[in-house]
Amino acid sequence: MQEKSQTVTGKDRYKSGVMEYKKMGYWEPDYVPKETDVICCFRITPQDGVDPIEAAAAVAGESSTATWTVVWTDRLTAAEKYRAKAYQVDAVPNAEGSYFAYIAYDIDLFE
Repeated sequence: MQEKSQTVTGKDRYKSGVMEYKKMGYWEPDYVPKETDVICCFRITPQDGVDPIEAAAAVAGESSTATWTVVWTDRLTAAEKYRAKAYQVDAVPNAEGSYFAYIAYDIDLFE
């Protein structure tokens, strides 16, 4: 499950409305984890109708830098550096509807 998604940047990122997590940069199927990344594997079971990749990106976002609204502090930090990256999603064997989501976190997120 390695579907690519175009990250929304610039003014389009701050328009009103709902934006998918995978379009916010939390899904990077080509990402190669760095030696300094903390790698986590989450078992996820998306709600009916939710794409497993979007669910993985949501976990990455909500466990790192995402927020439900645009805040002025978004522009104070290098979000690209601190943003968690979901980079792989695999179906859990013998568990229909469940997936393993692999997410990389920059070690600087942890104090």
